[in-house]
Amino acid sequence: MSQSQFVDECSLNVRGGDGGAGAVSMRREAHVPMGGPDGGDGGDGGDVWLVADHNVASLIAFRDHPHRRAESGAHGQGKRKHGAAGSDLEVHVPVGTQVGERDGEVLADLVHHGDRWLAAKGGEGGRGNASFQSQRRRAPTFAEQGEVGEERWLRLELKLMADVALVGFPNVGKSTLISRISAAKPKIADYPFTTLEPNLGVVRLDDGFEMVVADIPGLIEGASEGRGLGHQFLRHIERARGLVLLLDLAPLDGVGPEEQERVLLQELGRYQPDMLDRPRISIGSRADLEGQVGTEVDTSAFDGLRISSVTGDGLPQLLGEMRRLVEEARAADAADEGFVVHRPVGEGIRIERGDDGSYVVVGRQAERAVNLSDLTNLDALDYAQARLKRLGVNKALARAGAQEGDTVRIGRLVFDYEPDE
Repeated sequence: MSQSQFVDECSLNVRGGDGGAGAVSMRREAHVPMGGPDGGDGGDGGDVWLVADHNVASLIAFRDHPHRRAESGAHGQGKRKHGAAGSDLEVHVPVGTQVGERDGEVLADLVHHGDRWLAAKGGEGGRGNASFQSQRRRAPTFAEQGEVGEERWLRLELKLMADVALVGFPNVGKSTLISRISAAKPKIADYPFTTLEPNLGVVRLDDGFEMVVADIPGLIEGASEGRGLGHQFLRHIERARGLVLLLDLAPLDGVGPEEQERVLLQELGRYQPDMLDRPRISIGSRADLEGQVGTEVDTSAFDGLRISSVTGDGLPQLLGEMRRLVEEARAADAADEGFVVHRPVGEGIRIERGDDGSYVVVGRQAERAVNLSDLTNLDALDYAQARLKRLGVNKALARAGAQEGDTVRIGRLVFDYEPDE
């Protein structure tokens, strides 16, 4: 059996580009004895964006190659030459991709073609020494290093977007039906669990009306608790606007359509209770085999539409019912534009305690204040201390209980705490 090419869950490592370093340079030209600083700024690193694209069908591209990197910014140069910014990287994912932390926290839901989400921000470029010139600091001999781009692991999960999901037990005829009513050509064989991956088909009626139908692999009792491949299959029903329950009229195991319907609704409700509130219709499938030897079950109580995907009986009526279902569901959620969940971005600074008992100052502004090219340079050290004081780092350390002589860490800078006079 060939390996499945449908991948609906994977890990992705993203990293924004690093910012370029600012340059330390003094203008040196003939007849310009006091040229002053002219070091240019470094370029910003590129961002990594996840973009929903209806031309991408699965997450298979990330299975063997999970790393994505944006371009870094160029370093600044003398003569106030600023480094070029790194290019952003767009990572295309299927429509319906949910993005989360590896611990399960949802960060973004890309439910429409073109939806974009910032997955990893590039580092800012460092300022050259020309940016630090002031009345008090006429010839600064230090610059900023570029920031390192953000890096993290993400969990991607694909939940298919469909107007209608075909739901039923294994071997009930879902794949055959979708092959008859759409252009989809799923592999079909006569044994349980033929379909191990979802199939999508676009059904186009004579008047131009279109609807997307998903053939969901067969459910079994206990699927909502993860039995078999239950959770992997059930997640693809989550976003379907409506449900078509296919009930086998010629079951080999003797389970009648009423009991099939009870079990299917039970599993859907246990997995996600609001699924039971969605529009649905129940259809009797494989009517051409009803009552044959070996499949004799009492189907007299079933009063729904009977169809045969093999002979075509009942299919026009089924398409009409599905259209009504889809139009009703689309009207109900016309105002729903999808949603994007953003991870909150921490602002300001905070004080944490390190494993060694040191006080760790966390916060982008504080870390940037000490991200200088040469902290042994007295001018640079003076600048860093003044900026940290303006940010309120000294007061925050005092509130956290820091005592004279305690170790403080800010980025790569380590020093002994001295309280303000």
